[in-house]
Amino acid sequence: MHPHSNTPFNFEQGEIFLVNKPLKWTSFDVVNKLRYASGVKKVGHAGTLDPMATGLLLICMGRNATRRIDEFMGMDKEYEAVFYLGATTPSFDTEHEPDEYYETAHITHQHLLQAAQQLTGVYLQEPPMFSAVKVNGSPLYIKARKGINVEVEKRPVTIHTFELTQINLPFVHARIVCSKGTYIRSIARDFGNLLQSGAYLHALARTKIGNFTLTNAWNLPDLVAAVAPYKNTKNHPVTP
Repeated sequence: MHPHSNTPFNFEQGEIFLVNKPLKWTSFDVVNKLRYASGVKKVGHAGTLDPMATGLLLICMGRNATRRIDEFMGMDKEYEAVFYLGATTPSFDTEHEPDEYYETAHITHQHLLQAAQQLTGVYLQEPPMFSAVKVNGSPLYIKARKGINVEVEKRPVTIHTFELTQINLPFVHARIVCSKGTYIRSIARDFGNLLQSGAYLHALARTKIGNFTLTNAWNLPDLVAAVAPYKNTKNHPVTP
């Protein structure tokens, strides 16, 4: 629903909200906040955003809406990413401090374009160790926090668009359109490797999921305030 819509919410039929996830919030934090504010028990999100990322999160509230989560998760995603060249971090983003540093003097504009081109299309991507991907039933991030390295099977992902929008080394800005299951943090790692250097994800915003766009998203405090009057009211019953 558009944030400026005056249409009453119908949680019995289900509502789909576009939310601009705040920095350092987990996707589950957003779900819990809206579940508590509205009193709706059936609440879920369609596609995780890492805590250090911002941008579009699809929130499904009510039984009929949550049934569509898999449909939404299968849609292509668009991101605006900023890569930092010349260093790596254990998590491939800013959640951890850099652990290694590399030279970047050899990197030219042409090298950057070639690396982006090499990562466009279908390629086998290794998920980050600091991720929720499960190996033998256990999320990788649990092992990563214990310092245990696990061999992770690479998975095919599709990068439809990898457009470099601004280059100001050590920062490289890019617009990326990709398939379900793609880790932009892993793209940062692979981008650095192709440049014979290191790279990590400095900033990330998801701007699109299918035809849903960030420009139509609610700011979370506004949505919390909008759904709060519907909590435990007889006129606007919530999904059990």
